[in-house]
Amino acid sequence: MVVLMPSRNTKAYSILLMIVDAIIFAIVFSLAYYVRTQLDHRALLHAVYTTDYIVSFLVIAPVWILIFASLGLYSAGIYTRRLVEWSRIILGTFIGILLVIGWEYFTNIHIFPARLVASYVFIGSTAAIIIVRELIRDIRHELFRYGRGVSRVLVVGNSDATTDIALALGSTHKSGYQIVAFAGPTRLLPPHLGINHYTRVEDALQDIDKLNITTIIQTDLYDSGTRNHKILSAAQIAHIQYNFIPGEPEFYTGKNTIDVFLGYPMITVSQTPLIGWGAVCKRLFDFILVVAALPLWGSVLLILSIFQKIFNPGPVFYRSKRLSQYSKPIKLYKFRTMGAQYGKKDASLEFEDMGRPDLADEYRRNHKVENDPRITRFGKILRDTSLDEFPQFINVLRGDLSLVGPRPILPQEVKFSQSRTALLHSVKSGVTGLWQVSGRSDLSFDERIELELYYAQNWSFWLDLRILFKTIAVVVRKTGAR
Repeated sequence: MVVLMPSRNTKAYSILLMIVDAIIFAIVFSLAYYVRTQLDHRALLHAVYTTDYIVSFLVIAPVWILIFASLGLYSAGIYTRRLVEWSRIILGTFIGILLVIGWEYFTNIHIFPARLVASYVFIGSTAAIIIVRELIRDIRHELFRYGRGVSRVLVVGNSDATTDIALALGSTHKSGYQIVAFAGPTRLLPPHLGINHYTRVEDALQDIDKLNITTIIQTDLYDSGTRNHKILSAAQIAHIQYNFIPGEPEFYTGKNTIDVFLGYPMITVSQTPLIGWGAVCKRLFDFILVVAALPLWGSVLLILSIFQKIFNPGPVFYRSKRLSQYSKPIKLYKFRTMGAQYGKKDASLEFEDMGRPDLADEYRRNHKVENDPRITRFGKILRDTSLDEFPQFINVLRGDLSLVGPRPILPQEVKFSQSRTALLHSVKSGVTGLWQVSGRSDLSFDERIELELYYAQNWSFWLDLRILFKTIAVVVRKTGAR
């Protein structure tokens, strides 16, 4: 998804949404009052006359619009994401109702003549706003399809991000942006777009009026400050929109803030939201949940330990040296699934000692083997059911692991991707994670790293909860659990 600065079209659309929301509130407030006072003949809790109710609405409506605005419901970053928009509409309407009820309680000035009126307003406003916004969205997309209200874009840049943006704008009718010109190296131009191409940005700037350009998007800065200034000046002279989108992917990840430092705009990039209070809240969540579930997982741990002694003689647990947050070594607890003589050195060396150079090569190539002969029969059952990982709840209690996070890697795996595992080690590793619910052993090493990087850069409580629920489903179905 390409996120752009507000243009004249997006501002007009935001104003339209405000007006429509205000009209919907007026209609729903009126209907709720009419239904309860005229069609429902039960006694009312309070005598609220029509004129008083209308005056109350005129006071409430602007506050309600401000609540919606504070939740971003008139921002393109929200109203272009359907599920996020719906959830915030529900939240905004609920907050509005709570404020009205709170006002009634503290001032003893009654706005709603009966409790049902508040319920009617909440349900009616939420449903009506969602339905009407969907209709407006469909109409807007149809207008885009016919070129109405579309911003005509000149993309300028020399990085791969330039190609990504050109493809995104050239393949969708829903963005409201149409790429008509591209200034940059020929190798970065998607060949099928059929747009105007300029190898020199100066030539593209001369044709702004001829091409009816309304927006310029620049993805990286030229070495020449004069050249960069020409692009910005051309946009200012033509009174069109100018957007700068950093081409480096690090700017799109984690937690970014924009501030002013010594009079200059400054972008602060935190590679993960799991800093400060985010890390504290996650640790409290882990600890409370694990302690609350202790009777359940503790009982399973005890029963499996007894079975382990019977069917897999030797040590009950396998303590594996792994790297967690900040590359800190931890002892990871698991039920031992291999023979007691294995697991003391690198797997490829153990396979060679077994006379299986084919497995040693497979491990060096994929960092895993399909059929590991070191695993015992009972160990295979534990692995197939993921029960071998139950002892890791002990690591969560100790603070070594989180319930959800990147997989704690082996020390020798650092060399496979040193530049990328550094970010993974900025957050605490987890018992389960995004890779476990997305194919697990069916994924390549690089695919696993990509998923775990995404988690580290986009963490939220909702993401953790989704992963936890999906983990249960994966374990029950035994999907990819090898």
